Amino acid sequence: MTNSADQSWTHAGHGLPSSEPAPTTTAIATGLQLPAGFAAIAGDPELGPALTTNLARVEKRLREAIANSDPLADATSRHLVEAGGKRIRPLLTLLCAHLGDASLPAVVQAAVVVELTHLATLYHDDVMDSAPFRRGAPTAHEVWGNSVAVLTGDLIFARASILVSELGSRALGIQARTFERLCLGQLHETVGPRPDEDPLAHYLSVIADKTGSLVAASGQLGAIFSGADESYEAHLVEYGEKVGVAFQLADDVIDVTGIKVKSGKSPGTDLRERVPTLPVLLLRTAAREGDLSAVELLTLIDGDLSSDEALAAAVAGLREHPVTAQSWVVARAWADEAIAALAPLPEGVVKASLTSFAHAVVDRSS
Repeated sequence: MTNSADQSWTHAGHGLPSSEPAPTTTAIATGLQLPAGFAAIAGDPELGPALTTNLARVEKRLREAIANSDPLADATSRHLVEAGGKRIRPLLTLLCAHLGDASLPAVVQAAVVVELTHLATLYHDDVMDSAPFRRGAPTAHEVWGNSVAVLTGDLIFARASILVSELGSRALGIQARTFERLCLGQLHETVGPRPDEDPLAHYLSVIADKTGSLVAASGQLGAIFSGADESYEAHLVEYGEKVGVAFQLADDVIDVTGIKVKSGKSPGTDLRERVPTLPVLLLRTAAREGDLSAVELLTLIDGDLSSDEALAAAVAGLREHPVTAQSWVVARAWADEAIAALAPLPEGVVKASLTSFAHAVVDRSS
C-alpha cells in the first residue's frame, strides 16, 4: 500500500519526477528552427515571432503532459519527445490558427493534442515494424521491450485524450475519428490488400489513413480554436489530407532509393522488410506489362536482401529505374492537389507558407 504521506505519486501518475526546473518558453523559442518550407514565416515581422513563441509553448507543454511521477513511465514517455522531431503537425495547427485569433489559449492545447497523438502512434508503429531506430535513437521497444513500448503509446494517447476532452465535444469527435483512421490504416497495412483489391489503391488508402488523417485534423483544429471563418475548415482538411499523402509518398521514395541518411533509418529498410511502397508497386506493374528490366530488378528485390551488399544493389537498381522518377511525379501531383485546395483561402503569409510547405515535402534530398 502506498504511504499517503508520499507526495511523489498520484493515482493518475501526473506530476514531475524531480525538482529539476523546466526550461522557459523563451529559452525553448531561442533554440527552435522551423522546418523547410516555412521561410516565409520566419521572415514575417509579426507572424514569425508569434508562431515561434507558440511553438515553444507547445514544446514546453508537451514535456509537462508526458511528465509522470512513476520513474519508468516518465522515462519511456520522454524517450521520443526528447529525441526531437520537426513538429510538423502542431506547426500546422498554429499556422492555420493565424487565419483567426492565434492568441487564444485553446490553440496551443490543440497543437499539443495532435503532437501527442502522433507520438503515441510512433511507439506502436515501431513495435509493429520492429524498427530499431527512430529519430536517430534506439526505439522504445529496443530499450524496454514491446509490452512497455505499446503501453507507453497507450499512456501518451490517454494524456492526449484528457487534453482534447477539455476542448469540448467537437474536438473530441475529431480526435476519435482521426484515431479510428490511424488504427484502420495500420490494420490494413498489416493484413495487406484483399485478393480483389488493387495494391496501389490499397497503399494510397493506408497512407491517407495513417498520415493524411492527422495532418488534416491538425489544420482543422487550428482553424476551429482560433475562431477562423468556418468556410476555411473544409479546404484545410482537404489540404492536410493531400499534403500528408504527398509527404509519406516522398518519404517512402527517399527510403527505397537510398537518399535518406540522417534519420537513423538505413536506406532500403522498407525493401528488406518487404513493405510495399510506391516505387516497388509501380515496378510490379511495369513487370506485368512486359518491362524486362523491371522483371530483372524484381528478381533481386524479391530475393534474399539480408546482406548489406544485396540490399545496396537493390536500392541502387531501384534508384536508377524509371519507376522512381514516376513515383516523384505521383508525389508532386498530390502536393499540387493540396495547393489547389487552398485557392479559396485569403492571400497572405499563411496561404503562402502552406503552399511552400507542400512544395518542400516533395523536394527533399535527405
